[in-house]
Amino acid sequence: MTLDQLTRQQLTDLLKNGNAHLPFQEAVADFPADKINQRPANVPYSYWHLIEHLRITQRDILNYLLDADYEELTWPKDYWPAPDATTDDAGWNASIAGFEADLAQLVGMVEDPAIDLTASVPSNPDHTVLREILIVADHNAYHVGELAILRQVDGTWGARREE
Repeated sequence: MTLDQLTRQQLTDLLKNGNAHLPFQEAVADFPADKINQRPANVPYSYWHLIEHLRITQRDILNYLLDADYEELTWPKDYWPAPDATTDDAGWNASIAGFEADLAQLVGMVEDPAIDLTASVPSNPDHTVLREILIVADHNAYHVGELAILRQVDGTWGARREE
């Protein structure tokens, strides 16, 4: 296996499986529908806000990787739902599906040997594809870990996690 192949495999594993952290799919599995709009104690956002933030941020980085005419979003306003926004089961599931679809596209880029991971992104010669992939992995790990801890504190894991 070449260094390039090994690097791509390791990045794919990191994005999909978490390696040292809980994978996204496991973090959202069996989440109680009646809690999606709940704000954990001392947290200014709901569980759905957190999932939607993950989706929006990952999508933004994907756009940054693909679009030579990329326009930066406004932090923090554009990276989070409105503070009073709520959703239903369909919205929760759409946020999860959107996150997973964009993650699959990022993984596809990593796995594509025609994409040079050391190449600059189209809109910024100072940033590389590899840098952005690592930022996605880092950001996702941070917030997936946050979600897992909040679920533990709020007791929303259910029986399968408490065994």
